[in-house]
Order: sequence, then structure tokens, then C-alpha cells
Amino acid sequence: MNLPANFDALPGLDLDDKGAPVFSEPWQARVFAMTLQAHQAGAFTWAEWTRALGAELAKPGTGTQDETGYYGHWLAAFEALLSDKGVAAKNVLQETQEAWDRAAKATPHGEPIELFGKTPGPKTTE
Repeated sequence: MNLPANFDALPGLDLDDKGAPVFSEPWQARVFAMTLQAHQAGAFTWAEWTRALGAELAKPGTGTQDETGYYGHWLAAFEALLSDKGVAAKNVLQETQEAWDRAAKATPHGEPIELFGKTPGPKTTE
């Protein structure tokens, strides 16, 4: 995956000693990767992304240390930008989030989560 030249200038982005982003949960890495993929696919410019993330982080009561966390704000900015650009409707994003929540609560620990009757993610062959 190619990183934009100025990705490390994002506000609040935690980087390791090699300049790579640091994630504490797998979902954080996934939303980071989805953002980069959407940018590379032309869904939005990097300048649009940095403005969207900056606006989310600038909202009153938000910041990298609040209970939502940095990548919670990243996700909110990503969803808002996709909606604003007409890539995904807000109601579809909300319905998908609610479906994930229901599926996760109904799935026994250790089993794959099935969304809409299908296991999400890439198919694997054994």
C-alpha cells in the first residue's frame, strides 16, 4: 500500500521509530487501510482527508485522549467524508454499523461474525 507523501503530517497520528502508524486494535489498522484505499481509488484527495480529520478532531470535547480515541475520530471523519462525497449514504453506514453490532452480539466467542448471512472479509481456501 502506498502512503501519501505527507501522511505523517496528520494531526495526532502516532508513529513508531520507523515512521509507520501505530495501532492498538486491528480495526484501527483496517480503517486506516480503507482510508488509504479510498484515497488511492480517487474517492477524495489527501487535502480533503486532512481537512475532514482535522475538523473531526477540532469538535468541542474531542481529542486523542477522550473515550472515542484517535481512530474513533478517524472513523467518524472517514464516514462523514464518504457521505459528503456521495460514496456512501449516512443511513447505509448507520444501518451497516447496527447490523454489525447485532451480529457481533449474536455470535459466540471465537466464531466468525456473519453479516447479512455471510461471513465478512476475504474468502480463504484450505
